[in-house]
Amino acid sequence: MTRVPSAATPAVRLTEMAGQHDQIYSAALRALEQLLASCQFAQGPETAMFEREFAAFHEIAKCVTVNSGTSALHLALLCLNIGPGDEVITVPMTFISTAWAISYVGATPVFVDIDPLRRTMDPSALTAAITDRTKAIIPVHLAGQPADMSAITAVARRHGVHVVEDAAQAHGARYEGRRVGQLGDIGCFSFYPGKNLGACGEGGALVTQCSAIAERARSLRNHGQSRRYEHDEIGFNYRMDSLQAALLSLKLRHLDEWNARRKIHAREYSAALAPLGVRVPSEFSDSESVWHCYVIEVANRDLIRSRLLDHGIETGMHYPIPIHLQPAYRHLGYTAGAFPVSEGFARRCISLPISPDLTDDQRQHVIDAVKNAIE
Repeated sequence: MTRVPSAATPAVRLTEMAGQHDQIYSAALRALEQLLASCQFAQGPETAMFEREFAAFHEIAKCVTVNSGTSALHLALLCLNIGPGDEVITVPMTFISTAWAISYVGATPVFVDIDPLRRTMDPSALTAAITDRTKAIIPVHLAGQPADMSAITAVARRHGVHVVEDAAQAHGARYEGRRVGQLGDIGCFSFYPGKNLGACGEGGALVTQCSAIAERARSLRNHGQSRRYEHDEIGFNYRMDSLQAALLSLKLRHLDEWNARRKIHAREYSAALAPLGVRVPSEFSDSESVWHCYVIEVANRDLIRSRLLDHGIETGMHYPIPIHLQPAYRHLGYTAGAFPVSEGFARRCISLPISPDLTDDQRQHVIDAVKNAIE
């Protein structure tokens, strides 16, 4: 099955998924037929199977699927008994769901800046942000690059606070040889369609080594039930449907291969663009990024994006407005200049096309177009 682009489709999309779906197309149809025959559409055997497979892939004991990465973060904080009056530290350079989860439980988001090279939480800023109300830290493995977890967890242990990994963009990434998600108390993933492991709809999961956390999360996602029609606490309808689980199982078998293809694209981009004075992503000996996004920094971002679009190249911005400057969080009292590294990155960032489907010719077209735009 081949997708035929419309006349309006850019020559190079920011994220392309058609080729990945071609690889699983026949198996996906069989999975759909089996599901239609069984009629077990909600939390059927496909969901339990994917939970086992995803936990094994990430080398961790327990996986609990939910309907989105946002829900996973929400349940993670609930399972750690975080609520009103508590503070949770995270970064302003992330998708806003990271902060939503903190607000959903009634806690207060507290931000620290990012490291300019790793582009993830700056551990050196953590200690000053911790108060007697701090209950958790949420580092974000932004764009597939693991945060500096050894330094972050060391601060957390000294102060007796939990660590929840936002691994929504980092399926399969490693830090010091270990898969992300197992480096704190709980790891949270999103299966939004454009992710490295994306559903054909919405989905998410949390992973943990703790059986008690997993058991409570399973109850909370299913209306707080321990047994059918017996509700122990206020719960939610956060279940993953069986079709998404079945499709994710099929895609999971290809994830390492797809991530390896992303890595090739990233290294070719960096080799070609760094000599132009473009600030390219750094690589670190302690970690393996899975390159969910390939983000460069340029001074004249909007002009460069416009020139790339003239060449049929779609780009993105992850993320142009840091969370502390969003209208929804104006009440926290942060002002422009509070987190200069995040704010500078937000002004300069451009996400270039990167996906397993990107061809070598398309990648070279992007490189040539960036060179022309810069010159």
